[in-house]
Amino acid sequence: QVQLVESGGRLVQAGGSLRLSCAASGRTFSSLHMAWFRQALGKEREFVGVASWDGRITPIADSVKGRFTISRDNAKNTVYLQMNSLKPEDTAVYYCAATTPYSEYIGVRVEGYNYWGQGTQVTVSS
Repeated sequence: QVQLVESGGRLVQAGGSLRLSCAASGRTFSSLHMAWFRQALGKEREFVGVASWDGRITPIADSVKGRFTISRDNAKNTVYLQMNSLKPEDTAVYYCAATTPYSEYIGVRVEGYNYWGQGTQVTVSS
C-alpha cells in the first residue's frame, strides 16, 4: 500500500511561484510513476504532469507548459511540482497520484493511477 501526502499549497498572488511536495510512504517509491492532477471547483480533475519512476520522462500538460515543472527525489520518496508565473486559472486542489510498481502506463487518465493523496489547495489571486 502507498500513502501520499501533499503539501505546499497556499494563497499566492498572480505571477508568483509555489513548490508543491508529495511525500510517499513505503519502499516502492522508486518503481512508481508519480503524477500531479488538479481539480478546480465545478470542473473535472485534469492532468498536470507526470514523472516516470526514474525521473527521465516528465511530460507536462500544454496548459502549464513553460511554467510548471515536475521532478522527483527517490532518496526522499518525494515528488515536486514547481509552479511559476501562476495565474488565477491555476486555482485548484492539486492532487498527487501514483501508479502500481513498474506500471506500463504513464499517461493523462485519472483511471491510470491507483493511489491518491488528499490534495492541497492552491489559490491564485488576481
